[in-house]
Amino acid sequence: MYLEFFGLARKPFSKTPDPEFLFPSRQHAEALARLSHALEEREIAVLTGEIGAGKTTLSRALVDAFADRCRFSFVVHPALPPAQLLGAVAEGFGLPPARRKADAFAALAEHVARVDADGRFAVVVVDEAQLLPRAAYDELRLLTNVVADDRALVGLVLVGQPELRPRLHERGGEAFTQRIGIAYHVGALELEETGRYLAHRLAVAGRTAPLFEDAAVAAVHRLTGGVPRRGNQVAAGALLEGFAREAERISAEVVEVAAADLAAHLGTAERAR
Repeated sequence: MYLEFFGLARKPFSKTPDPEFLFPSRQHAEALARLSHALEEREIAVLTGEIGAGKTTLSRALVDAFADRCRFSFVVHPALPPAQLLGAVAEGFGLPPARRKADAFAALAEHVARVDADGRFAVVVVDEAQLLPRAAYDELRLLTNVVADDRALVGLVLVGQPELRPRLHERGGEAFTQRIGIAYHVGALELEETGRYLAHRLAVAGRTAPLFEDAAVAAVHRLTGGVPRRGNQVAAGALLEGFAREAERISAEVVEVAAADLAAHLGTAERAR
């Protein structure tokens, strides 16, 4: 297929959030630095961004960076009653299910104490955190109350869409929001960053020679608003279109045709629902 044609070892614009492909834009580098500081200081961290801005990839990169020092529990479906939420956290740490909320909390407290005794830090990462119900904030706050001497035993990273920030105040209240140590919002890429983003992903996939013409980069940025996931979709389509044309470089016309095909496909899928 197009991989060999363009000198690629693997797909450069896959939908999977692979930390190896994380592009260190100014905002993404700053976000990772702040999240890392939050774990170092054992503070609650909040990361927000538009859909497709790279939040999940950032959280995976954080896990990779702290793999030797932390033990992580990922909650990817947080719209749960309190007892089930605690059960999801426990399951993320590899603990057996508990029938009662009190039992789940006790098991978690024992587990994070063991993790601490082993010289590591237990961290809960909640994705799509804007979906957390009001009651869940009390459970998470109580979980972060588990301490030993002068240090917290449980870290918490909330990752969500922009509406997470007002919901933290509406649903979490002062008792929760006052505990937040780090909060950062990831925005869209600038035009220059979009070009470097495309080149970075191509390089990770095995190609260092330029592939997208300057006008093509501008087209990708204009058509996607600088949102990385949208850029991936359009760029992947452009590679297929370029391969079909046997084009050595990706032009703005190829990008625009690929974007139009994608929009038509998504429109058809939406009407079919």
